[in-house]
Amino acid sequence: MVLVIATAGLIYELVMAAVASYVLGDSVTQFSTIIGLYLSALGLGAYISRFVDRRLALRFIDVELAAALIGGLSAPLLFLAFSYTASFRFILYGMVIVVGTLVGLELPLLMRLLGRQLSFKELIARALSFDYAGALLGSLGFSLLLVPNLGLVRSSLACGLLNAAVGLASTWVLPGSDASETRALGGARLRALVVMGVLALGLMQADRVTGLAEQALFPGKVFYAEDSRYQRIVLTEAPGAAPGSPFQLQLNGNLQFDSHDEHRYHEALVHPGMLAAARHAKVAIGGGGDGLAAREVLRWPDVSRVDLVDLDPAMTRLGQEHPRLVLLNQRSLLDPRVHITNTDAMPWFRDSGEQFDVILLDFPDPTNYSLGKLYSTRFYRTVFERLADDGALVVQSTSPMFALKAFWCIETTLREVGFITAPYHVFVPAFGEWGFVLAKKAPFTAPREVNVPNLRYLTSETLAAAFVLPRDLEQVAVPPNRLDNQALVHFYLDAWARWN
Repeated sequence: MVLVIATAGLIYELVMAAVASYVLGDSVTQFSTIIGLYLSALGLGAYISRFVDRRLALRFIDVELAAALIGGLSAPLLFLAFSYTASFRFILYGMVIVVGTLVGLELPLLMRLLGRQLSFKELIARALSFDYAGALLGSLGFSLLLVPNLGLVRSSLACGLLNAAVGLASTWVLPGSDASETRALGGARLRALVVMGVLALGLMQADRVTGLAEQALFPGKVFYAEDSRYQRIVLTEAPGAAPGSPFQLQLNGNLQFDSHDEHRYHEALVHPGMLAAARHAKVAIGGGGDGLAAREVLRWPDVSRVDLVDLDPAMTRLGQEHPRLVLLNQRSLLDPRVHITNTDAMPWFRDSGEQFDVILLDFPDPTNYSLGKLYSTRFYRTVFERLADDGALVVQSTSPMFALKAFWCIETTLREVGFITAPYHVFVPAFGEWGFVLAKKAPFTAPREVNVPNLRYLTSETLAAAFVLPRDLEQVAVPPNRLDNQALVHFYLDAWARWN
C-alpha cells in the first residue's frame, strides 16, 4: 500500500511538471518550481494530519480517493486549462498544492493505522523503505514506461485509477475503529467505485480530451497526433481543407513549419552553406526529422551521403511514412543516400570521428536547457572538429526581430570557438523575420549567386539581400552561450515572453 502511494504521488508530481514544461517551456524552471512547491505541500499535509483523530481508516481512504481523482485528472485538466483559460499558472500551482497536501496526508494516517499492529521501529523501517522504493519505481516507470507508451494524459489517468483501486481495497483491508466506522466504510466503497468509474471513462476518452485541448490551441483542424517518448507531434490543416492544401507541423504546441511557405526557410537553411562549401559529398544534418532540409540537400548531384541525426524516431518515421509529409519532402528520407540516426546530436557529433563537407544544424529553438546545449560552446567546438577545413556550417538561429539577443548570442558563440561567421535573415510568413548564421573555419566571402535549379524562393538577388542586416537587426553585445550558464535560453525566453 505504501509502495503504491509513493509511486502514484511521484508520478502526479512529474506529470504536472512535464505538462508545465510542454506548454510553458524552460523545463528546468518548471520542474524546480513544481518540485519545490510539491514538497512543501507534502509537509503541509503531514502537519494537517495531526488534527485528524477519529475514524482514521475512513479519513485515509477518502484522502486516497481525493488524491487519485485530482492527481489522475491533472494532465487532462491542465491541458484544457492552458487551451481555454488565461489562468493556467494559477490552476497549475493550485493543483500542485492540493495534490501534494493530499499525498502528504496519506502516509502519516496510514502509519498511525499500521501502528496498531507493528512496533514503532518496525513501522518506521517498513514505511520509509517502501516509500523510497516507490519513489524510484515512479520515476523510472514514468520516463521509461508510462510516457513513451501512454502519453501524459493516459499516464495520469492510469495512475489515478491504480491509486483509487488501492483505496477500494483498503475498505476491506483496514479495520474500522468501531462499528459505526466499519459501516461507513461501505459508503467509502461506493465512492471508490465512482472515482474509478470517472477515471476509467477519462482513460477511454483520453484522445477526445486531448483533441479538445488541441482544437483550441491550434488554429487548424488536427488530422494527425502522436505522443512520442520525447514530444507531442501534431499535424494540422484548415477546417474543410481540400486535398493538397497547406498543413502545419506542431511539436509540443510550437509551430515547426507551414507547408505553404516552408520552402523559404529550408532553401535559406541549406543552399547558402552548400554554395559556400568547396565540396558536398558528405553532409550532416542535426535535427530535420521531417526530411525537408534533406530534400534541399539532395538537389545537389554531387552529394553521396547525408547523415541525419534526430533524437525522435517517431518524427523521422513520420517523415518516411505519412503520405502528405512524404509528398512534401519528396521522399528524401527514403533516399538510399540518407542515413538516419535517432540519438542525441551532441554525443553523436563527438563520437562520429568523421569530417563533413557541410553541416546543417536545424534544431528547435532553445526553449529549454536540453536544447540550449546544442547551441553551446561545448557543442560548437565538437562541430568545429567535424567540419572539413574548406567546409561550411549553417545554424538556424531563431528570429532576430523577436529575439535579437538570442540571435546574436548564437553568432557570438560560434565566433568564440573559432568560426568566421556571416549572419543572414529571410522573411518566412509563418514565422516572421528569421535568422541563420553561415560559418567557416577560414575567412570567406558570403555567396551572392545561386545556380540551383527549381528553387521556389532563393535567387541571386534574394541571397545577396539576405546578408544585409537592417539597422534594427544590427549586432548587440552579448556573452557566448556556455553549457554551465545557458545564457541563450534566458535571452530567448525573456524575449518571447515580452512578445507573447
